[in-house]
Amino acid sequence: MTKEHDNGEISLPIKLDSTSNGEFAPIQLEAPQNLANQLAHKKTTTDSRKLNQSRRNFLKSSCGIASTLLAFNSAFAQHGLIGGFYQLSADSAIEPSLAEDEINGQEFIFDIQGHFVNPQGDWLKKLPESAKPLSSMPKARCHLAQQPGNRSYLKCLGPDEFIKDVFMDSDTDMMVLSFVPSAADREPLTIQEADATRQIIEKMEGNHRLLLHGRVNPNQPGDLEGMDVLAEAWHVSAFKTYTQFGPKGIGYWLSDDVGLAMIERAQKLGIKNICIHKGIPFGPKSFEHSRCDDIGKVASMYPEMNFIVYHSGFDPAHQEQAYNPANENRGVDTLINSVLKHQIKPNNNVYAELGSTWRFLMRDPNQAAHVLGKLIQFIGENNVLWGTDSIWYGSPQDQIQAFRAFQISADFQAQYGYQAISKEVKAKIFGLNATKPYQIDAAELTKFLAKDQIAGNKQNYLNNPQPHFKTYGPKTRREFISLMSWT
Repeated sequence: MTKEHDNGEISLPIKLDSTSNGEFAPIQLEAPQNLANQLAHKKTTTDSRKLNQSRRNFLKSSCGIASTLLAFNSAFAQHGLIGGFYQLSADSAIEPSLAEDEINGQEFIFDIQGHFVNPQGDWLKKLPESAKPLSSMPKARCHLAQQPGNRSYLKCLGPDEFIKDVFMDSDTDMMVLSFVPSAADREPLTIQEADATRQIIEKMEGNHRLLLHGRVNPNQPGDLEGMDVLAEAWHVSAFKTYTQFGPKGIGYWLSDDVGLAMIERAQKLGIKNICIHKGIPFGPKSFEHSRCDDIGKVASMYPEMNFIVYHSGFDPAHQEQAYNPANENRGVDTLINSVLKHQIKPNNNVYAELGSTWRFLMRDPNQAAHVLGKLIQFIGENNVLWGTDSIWYGSPQDQIQAFRAFQISADFQAQYGYQAISKEVKAKIFGLNATKPYQIDAAELTKFLAKDQIAGNKQNYLNNPQPHFKTYGPKTRREFISLMSWT
C-alpha cells in the first residue's frame, strides 16, 4: 500500500488515512478503513463508467463523493460498525441531481480552527541550513518545488495555496487562524505573519473571512504580559492556550494561579473567549493536563467568559463509548464529568470544538455516533462548534461533506438516547453556534461575503475546479518525529 493509502491510483475525495495534525503520532488504518478505501476505489471506478466520465472528473463531482461514502458504509457495516452511517440514497452515486441535493449545502460555515505555516517566516532562520521542514508533505511536491533553492518546495504551501484550499476548494465562509504550542522564539507562525495572511485576504475584499487567535501559555515567561499587545495591536478574537505545554514539558491547570491570571487578564482586556487544547495528549508527561477536570471549575467561576474546548477532550488512543461517569481519565467523558460536577448546564459558557476530532471519527461511525451524541446531549446542540485543523488535513471540504451526510443510526438512538442529527442542528454546528461567542451577525455577514472578490473568484474557479485531495500532516512516525524536531 502506498503512503497515501490510495493503491497508487487517483486519491479519493474523502480521505481516510493516517494523517496527523502534528500533535499526535499518526495512527495507521486498520481493516475497516483499508476495506473502505478498497471498496471506494472499486465503486467509483464502476460508477464513473456508468456515467461515461473519466475517473478524475467523476471524483470531483457530487456523484463521486456519494459513491465514496456509500462504499464506506458497506465496508463499515461488514465490520459491525453500524452506530452511524452516511445517509445517502443508493442512486446518488449515479444520478447527478440527486447527489447534488444530498451532498451540497448552503450553510454558513465558520471553521474556528485553521492553521497556516508561513513558508518565508523567521522561524526558518532558527533551523540548520540542511533542514527541510515540511518537505515530506504531499502538497510540497507541486511544480513550484522545481524552482532553484534548497527550500523552493515551501512555495507550494504559501498564502495563495491556503486561500485555494480553504476558500476555493471548500464551502468554508470564515476561519479562525490558530497556533501550535511553542515558545515565543520557536513559532512556525507568529502573530505578525498571521496578520500578514489576513491582510492578503483583505486585499481580496475578504476582510471578514479570517480572524486571529493570540497564543498564550501563562506558565512560560512573558506570555501573560504579552496578552495586552495581542489584544490592542493585533485585535485577536480569542486567546488560545495549551494546558499540556510548558517549561520542561510540565503543563498547568486553568484553575492554577497562572491560569486564573490569564483568564482575569483576558476579561479586563474585553476578550471573552478562552480556547483550550484538551485531549490529544502530546506524550506521557502531558497526559494529566490533557484532561478537562479544570473546565467546569473555571466556567462556574467566570460565567461571563466563554471556554471553548478544542478537540472536546478527544484522545485518539481511547475508544469512545457511551458516557460512563466512572470514566474520569480519558476522552470526551472527562469534559462531560467536569461540566456535570460543576453544574454547568448545556448551552451555557462551555463549548466543544471538533477540530481533528471529527476528522478521526470519520473512520469509525460507532465512535462518531457516541462523541456527537454525547456532546449534543451534555454540552448542548447550540455549543458544539465546527473546526477542522486544516491545513494539516488539506482542504476541509471532505470533512464538510462527510459531516453533512453523517447520521446516528436508529439502533444507537434507541439504545443510548441520542437524538438524530437534523439539518438544522448540523447548520448550527457548521457555523451558527460560533457566531455567539465570536459576536458575529451571520445573516449580515453572509450578504457581504456573497459579494466580495473571493466569492467572485470562486464562481470563476468552479467552472474548472482543480482540487488535489492531498493532506499536509505527517502520515508515519518518521514524518511525525521530523515535524516535532522543528516545532
